[in-house]
Amino acid sequence: MTETSNWLAACRVEDAVENGGVCVKNGEEQIALFYFKRRNEWFATQNECPHRKQMALSRGMIGSTTDEPKVACPFHKKTFSLHTGECLSGDECGAIKTYPVKIDNGVVYIGKYPK
Repeated sequence: MTETSNWLAACRVEDAVENGGVCVKNGEEQIALFYFKRRNEWFATQNECPHRKQMALSRGMIGSTTDEPKVACPFHKKTFSLHTGECLSGDECGAIKTYPVKIDNGVVYIGKYPK
């Protein structure tokens, strides 16, 4: 990733995985970047699932519940809001960090600081 002020250049738009995620490293931190093509929206969250502390959310399935975009951990199916990071599974698994995402000149940028 390339640093630009408070934004990190993650990839070019055309290189993104459609309706899925990838892991983007920022030093020691792992950020999950999702392109939800059906909604034409981009999301970024921490990659670590708080349930079992596994770096796996970027490999999770994305979808919607009552118009709320979400990601499901591929291991234990805990679901999290891609807008707020709230755990949607109805248990005490904890929230995840979310990051702002912007597109500029065909490049996807992730905010350096959580929302």
